[in-house]
Amino acid sequence: MIETRPLIPLGVTDEIAERVFVMPDQRVEFVPNVGIAVGDRSTLVIDTALGPRNGERILGEARRLGSDRKLLLTTTHFHPEHAFGTQSFTDATYVCNVGQTAEMAAKGAEYIEMFSGFGPGLAELLSDVELVTPDVSYEGPGVELDLGGLVAHLIAIGPAHTCGDQVVFLPDSRVLFAGDLVEERFLPIFPDEDANGLLWLDALDRLEALEPLIVVGGHGAVGDAGLIGSLRAYLVAVRDRVDGLRAQGVPLERIEEQLEPELAELQAGWDNQMWIKSAIDSFYAASAD
Repeated sequence: MIETRPLIPLGVTDEIAERVFVMPDQRVEFVPNVGIAVGDRSTLVIDTALGPRNGERILGEARRLGSDRKLLLTTTHFHPEHAFGTQSFTDATYVCNVGQTAEMAAKGAEYIEMFSGFGPGLAELLSDVELVTPDVSYEGPGVELDLGGLVAHLIAIGPAHTCGDQVVFLPDSRVLFAGDLVEERFLPIFPDEDANGLLWLDALDRLEALEPLIVVGGHGAVGDAGLIGSLRAYLVAVRDRVDGLRAQGVPLERIEEQLEPELAELQAGWDNQMWIKSAIDSFYAASAD
């Protein structure tokens, strides 16, 4: 149970490339890495954290860095710790992919209830959340935002972690904001039946093809493209072990019993170990199709 309120830290913002900033999660549970890119004309905020109190903190930092520039907002996916502070950005133009918009409409209220049950700290931050419909929902593979001397590509990637995963790529500095498709030393989360391990592997191929120099995962320390490779190695290990045992006729329950401790040892030092079973189940279901 989370007793305290997971608030994004202030006073620790890092400039990771010219005019590209991260408000780091500092490995606080239910706090994301938040991106801020400042162009000559516009400031782009990437993710809003959990609830309007966090949104206000991020908005204040965006205004500090970008002054009175036009404010643009996007979110990497609909989960509460990434998108449920959006109501604080009343003067921003909120842009994201249609898949994410649809998933927010379908699951947003359910996820407020779910996350509120994780403890009083989260319940307090979510108590006055209003779900916000984007001003612009783009169709197709992506859209380009010209911030003035700085371009941001919003790229629709999902389904993988969610149905509507989106990443943000800044080609000039080759910075990738990957959302929860990539995290540093956190095992991937398969939150519901729409998460798909095979499609997640495809998504990682697409992210590597961008050839990023700096990768900002949804959680954990900022890194390089090695973060993508490390996650791929884990997912491939799960896929291959599940496929091998299933081919031998081993039932799912026994596969879970055998592989959970094996994979926990393989990924020793990574957080989110409780999500190993969900990864096994996802690949097992995929191999049955």
